[in-house]
Amino acid sequence: MFRGTIDLKSLWPTGAIFIVLLILPPILPRFYTYIIAVIFVTSLLAMSLNLVLGHGMIFQFHHGVFYGVGAYTVALILTKTSLPMWIGFIAGPIAAAMAGLLIGWFCVRLTRLYFGMLQISLGSLIWAIVFRWYSFTGGDDGIHGIPMPPPLSSLNNAYYFILIILIICLVVLYLILKSPFGSTLEAIRDNPQRCEAVGVNVRRHQLMAIVIATFFAGIAGVLFVVLEGSVFPDLLFWVLSLEVCIMCLLGGWFTFAGPMVGASIMVALRTFVGIYTEYWTLVLGVILILLIFFLPEGVMGYFLEKVKPQAEEGAERRSELDVAS
Repeated sequence: MFRGTIDLKSLWPTGAIFIVLLILPPILPRFYTYIIAVIFVTSLLAMSLNLVLGHGMIFQFHHGVFYGVGAYTVALILTKTSLPMWIGFIAGPIAAAMAGLLIGWFCVRLTRLYFGMLQISLGSLIWAIVFRWYSFTGGDDGIHGIPMPPPLSSLNNAYYFILIILIICLVVLYLILKSPFGSTLEAIRDNPQRCEAVGVNVRRHQLMAIVIATFFAGIAGVLFVVLEGSVFPDLLFWVLSLEVCIMCLLGGWFTFAGPMVGASIMVALRTFVGIYTEYWTLVLGVILILLIFFLPEGVMGYFLEKVKPQAEEGAERRSELDVAS
């Protein structure tokens, strides 16, 4: 059972965007195709975080560590074993989910801020192991030259593969949020004490949300390896986790598509502003300050709050005129 109904007329912009994304690689230069693929991977990572942050108010401050676990798992399987590629692709998300289950089992016993602090500590421990274990993970050098099968060896093929996986993951995430589990998760976000009073096992639902979110973060890590062909310890560092949190806030953390908007803005700023100055984070800081003052709900939050109701009101007026005529 899912909440609400799907308005097919409202899906045409999404379909149009998907068609445009399909025809872009043969048209765009290689550099821009690569940047869009990076946005795809980063968007999935931000969406996975927003499942627990925006819809569950679970302060997952070190979400990037699960992204790195998924990436390192597939990288180690492809470089140190003779197992088929698809086993590595499946093992990456599973390993990330197992890490999420282990860390989440300890963290859900704490409240919001303390939850985030403990997760940062445990996540930093995993980063330190990867950073120091030179004989296995390559240490701070990382792992490079990860072999990819011929169907994924070209950038355009990797682009289409990432796009298809992203679409599938977005549909699954949408269905999860529209399910009774998603409704319960949002109820816990709004009032956990009342949920406990009516018999909801808050910790169990939070732990399930963490496992689901880390599974999708692991998928994003696998897609990163497909695109880049390498991994490095910075994927597990807390700075990346902070950037992903900013993406959710920038796009609108109480909306479904907001993290994708925030990820697109962040990647574009880092890429194109970074061409002219190394202080692109200063530009980002100014944007965030303006956002706090003028768009506290994020870009998509503002759109849903201001623009969409006006469009719906105009549609209702047009329908009334049609009926009257």
